[in-house]
Amino acid sequence: MRQVAGGLVAVHAHPDDESLATGALLATWAASGRPVTLVTCTRGERGEVIGDALAHLEGDGPALAAHRETELAGALAALGVTDHVFLDSVGPGRAHYEDSGMAWLGAGRAGSADDVPSGAFVAVPLDEAAARLAHVLRTRRPDVVVTYEPAGGYGHPDHVRAHDVTMRAVELATEPGDGLPGVRPLVLWAAQRAGALLGGRRALDHARVRAALGDARATLTLPGAELPSVAVPDDQVDLVVDVRPVRDRVLDALRAHATQVHAVRSVDGLDALVGCYALSNDVLAPVLPTEDYRVADGSSTAVVWPTGVRPVA
Repeated sequence: MRQVAGGLVAVHAHPDDESLATGALLATWAASGRPVTLVTCTRGERGEVIGDALAHLEGDGPALAAHRETELAGALAALGVTDHVFLDSVGPGRAHYEDSGMAWLGAGRAGSADDVPSGAFVAVPLDEAAARLAHVLRTRRPDVVVTYEPAGGYGHPDHVRAHDVTMRAVELATEPGDGLPGVRPLVLWAAQRAGALLGGRRALDHARVRAALGDARATLTLPGAELPSVAVPDDQVDLVVDVRPVRDRVLDALRAHATQVHAVRSVDGLDALVGCYALSNDVLAPVLPTEDYRVADGSSTAVVWPTGVRPVA
């Protein structure tokens, strides 16, 4: 075990995932003055587009990808993150990792699309993608790496692949390579305490939330609806991040992803949530007071956490 106080690398599948899943962690880390790197695996070419103004981008992969790159730049500026790389731009050789698409299998659960493109991220050989990410880890030398849990948060194939690539890259990066020594970061998986998520869902029907929404288009999900795989029993969470000090940064980052996220509002005066948003399905979701994380099996590096990040005793 070593005491460290260094950098963070976050690995995400598409633009917007960094803000939706780990925005508070990234903003808190950046605000502490420590280095933060975001690695994005695809450009989100197959994402659905919200609103009429940009509807022409849906189905036009290159145009949507270019637009989402600008949205991502705005989100990272809001979060205070200055180091970003697309995974396919790392290392030798030319590559283009394309959004693999997805299909809904049920409430809060996704699976593979029927028409997976030939250049899809899920089709990239695992060690090819992992070697690129291992290069990032050796060069940035983070103390912490964060990504999705094994089922990808809700089953999106690119999220699952990002998890697999990250875990393999961490394994590869322990050995020297690229003329650089190995590195052994602690690995976090994004999580949500099931009890907190259910409480946040129930609170969405509060008058304060309705007042904040105004005439925004969004519907409520049933509090007892199927929970996504990111939700875990409360006692399985190892780390919590206080969202409140960085809430405005996180909400601004979500607003930057206007093709993917809407109805972004702050909500004050409730214990169960601090804000809300909706995706292209128009279902309202809570911004919870904490972001929760699990420590991946086998991670044993001791980390000096920035203020606002607290291990659960």
